[in-house]
Amino acid sequence: MRVSELIEMLKDQPPDAEVELAVVAPVGGEDDDDITVDRYSVEGMLPWRDEDEAGNEEELVIWLVGGEDDDVEAFLDAVEHQE
Repeated sequence: MRVSELIEMLKDQPPDAEVELAVVAPVGGEDDDDITVDRYSVEGMLPWRDEDEAGNEEELVIWLVGGEDDDVEAFLDAVEHQE
């Protein structure tokens, strides 16, 4: 999804509505239809560039970061210190 697409999706929503990240994952194996949904508030965003196998920077990706408060804070602190 592009930033412009996310903005377009959200533009008609109430500006004071809470934004959450819902992570949908299978519970069991391949033949199991059960899923679980973990919900997290979006606590921040992080511009990210991976490197390809040749060491070249790839396209900019924006991560919406959410999770348990302490985990998010520790993650963002760790990434900030790496830069």
